[in-house]
Amino acid sequence: MAESLNKEKARRAASHPDRPGERCRAEPGAFRPVVNRNRCEAKGDCVEVCPYQVFEVARIERADFDALSLRGKLKVLVHGRKTAYTPNAAQCQACGLCVVACPERAITLLAAPAAG
Repeated sequence: MAESLNKEKARRAASHPDRPGERCRAEPGAFRPVVNRNRCEAKGDCVEVCPYQVFEVARIERADFDALSLRGKLKVLVHGRKTAYTPNAAQCQACGLCVVACPERAITLLAAPAAG
């Protein structure tokens, strides 16, 4: 189920002085958001500010859960066994809103590997 864009959160994120990325000017797929699942608390701020519907909060997959540190596993359990995923990462235009909106600082933007 797609959640709607939270315009107030997006406005605050857009004015954040440490906002990384290309200000939504990158070609879709040139960058990809990466979620650190050991830090993610599945609060959904990334979903609420992303204008390209890149994120979703869902039940953590078994392999992802198994890869977490002990502290990460405890955090995920406390937060309902949920985490942020990027099913539409190819739509990312590197606006950086997700990075500054995430209260846990669990998201980074990385340049996608060059095709070649």
